[in-house]
Amino acid sequence: MPNAPAHSFSHEFAVPAGAIDALGHANNVEYVRWVQDVAGAHWLSICPAQARDQFIWVVREHRIRYRQPAFADERLRATTWVGETSGATSLRYTRLTRLSDDVLLCEAETTWVLLDPASGRPVRVTAEMVSWLRPAL
Repeated sequence: MPNAPAHSFSHEFAVPAGAIDALGHANNVEYVRWVQDVAGAHWLSICPAQARDQFIWVVREHRIRYRQPAFADERLRATTWVGETSGATSLRYTRLTRLSDDVLLCEAETTWVLLDPASGRPVRVTAEMVSWLRPAL
């Protein structure tokens, strides 16, 4: 996975008690939720309000590497950024780290597809959208 660029987006959160499984740590499904949550938060932070109803992103594929467990009440940082964008798809990278020691807990690569919410059909990611997603380019 490439290093996070300067234009990456991060947010912090606490691991809720409801995320803990029978093994005493956050269930793997929660990591998927957190990967999707930070992607959605990033999109909402960069997409102009008037354009938000015109597009919806859906996951085509997740590839997740679980490195270390997360435990209840730990503070985590989710950091995400967009890599290659082509046609209606976009490759997004995400890292989850523990704030107390900056240990990497999880890395994910997700292929997202941009859809028209009215038709449910894929739509091309425009050059303007790429400038929102990858402003340093």
